[in-house]
Amino acid sequence: MKIKTITCHDVGNVGASLQAYALRAYLSTLGHDVRIIDYKPGFKSKYHILFQVNNPKFDKPFIRFAYCAAKLPERIKWLKSEKHKIFREFKQNYLPTTKLYNSIDALRADPPEADVYFAGSDQIWNPVLPNGKDPSFYLDFVPQGKIKASYAASFSVSELPETLTSEVKSRLSRFDYISVREKSALDILKSLGITNGVQVLDPVFLLSRAEWENLAENITFKDKYILVYDFDRCNKIKKAAIKLAAETDCKIYSIFETDYAHRCFSTKGPLEFISLVKNAEYIISNSFHASAFSIIFEKQFWVFNREEDINTRMCDLTESLGIADRLVSDKENILKDSKIDYKRVYENLNPMIDFSKNYIDKVLKGAKKNEQQEKNTVRY
Repeated sequence: MKIKTITCHDVGNVGASLQAYALRAYLSTLGHDVRIIDYKPGFKSKYHILFQVNNPKFDKPFIRFAYCAAKLPERIKWLKSEKHKIFREFKQNYLPTTKLYNSIDALRADPPEADVYFAGSDQIWNPVLPNGKDPSFYLDFVPQGKIKASYAASFSVSELPETLTSEVKSRLSRFDYISVREKSALDILKSLGITNGVQVLDPVFLLSRAEWENLAENITFKDKYILVYDFDRCNKIKKAAIKLAAETDCKIYSIFETDYAHRCFSTKGPLEFISLVKNAEYIISNSFHASAFSIIFEKQFWVFNREEDINTRMCDLTESLGIADRLVSDKENILKDSKIDYKRVYENLNPMIDFSKNYIDKVLKGAKKNEQQEKNTVRY
């Protein structure tokens, strides 16, 4: 069976790259021909990064200009960086794609051939971002009669803006199967009158720990270390990491450049990230996927809220696994002696993995039935 997926797969972000890899890899293990639609509209082009504003509080006249001007040197440096090259190589080696499409019109004019189309995972429906308003991520290009499904799609917010509710409802009502990543997303679907949605896990959980270990870059680290993955240069994370390092005699390793880490890995990509998580003693982040891989590798971790309003995903993940205390609030401190009971975590997680895989099986069985009906229609 031919399957096409569409997601934000080529944005220079570790989590985005690995979730795209995971869904495609899992579907391939089921024996299907799977490719990611190489969709790069204007707001996903490598040059758009120079002028994008990811946080809506800065997306205002004059403020937007100042924000972009402040970010410009760092963003130009990124486009010329070794890390940018590493992400391009990861895409070439691990993310088989279709031909390049740069607009919904291009997709509608010549849609990639498939029996099933999956939208997801990750923040494809986030209304704060341009992709949350793009009909392509709602599969509006799929030919009539083909199966349209989402897998672990995320709104990343607790409610939609009123200006988008009618449009989103109309687009999602044309899906054959809908699954979302967060409980809060189920609530959004219900508010739209869509009752056939289910909650599944992020695709990184579809692959086993052993499969991720096989993918990881083989790096040896001589230090015991705390891994910090901080998108916002959060002062609370800095204080927590320094305090924990002093209490545990660990070094601090950081994914991004910081003034307090013993080593920084800002030029590394997805494969090195997996290895860094796998070998860490502790992980402190404000990243959903750093938390997800911490769980896969059974690490002691804490996750802080982001400055942007996209924290429902961290909250839902930790709550659903019975470890809500790992989401650090303003008044809480991380405690080195506070241990996650992973036996209990996996008692919650394993049935969720099974449910997620069963959902995919249901979609594929529906597609097979649909294909058989088409053949019978042609025959008779």
